[in-house]
Amino acid sequence: MIDHLGITVADFEASKAFYDEAMAPLGASLLYMVPLEYTGGAKVGGYGRDRPVFWLSTGKDRPRDHQHVAFTARSRGEVDAFHAAALAAGGKDNGEPGLRPHYHPNYYGAFVFDPDGNNVEAVCHDPE
Repeated sequence: MIDHLGITVADFEASKAFYDEAMAPLGASLLYMVPLEYTGGAKVGGYGRDRPVFWLSTGKDRPRDHQHVAFTARSRGEVDAFHAAALAAGGKDNGEPGLRPHYHPNYYGAFVFDPDGNNVEAVCHDPE
């Protein structure tokens, strides 16, 4: 149902460094930077596995609202690796990898806060 989504970040380079590390275990990377002449000078970049689906952009104002974004992991190991990479990249822990059976029996997720305080999650819905 969702084709792509984007968030506004306060410091594009700091957020890029964080997401470069956090997305790698999920098999995703920065795939595209929109040329500045099309953005009015704002930095806009898209992450994904085979096409950009998660976009970062700078805005005129510092972000005021924190978002929640959950990325699909293809295994529980990817969830674990995402969490470790995100913490190593400067993220703050918001929930270690583990089962969240209150969502459903196979919900395995991990949560971190990114440099702007957004709640970023990796989740695998498959049985072990």
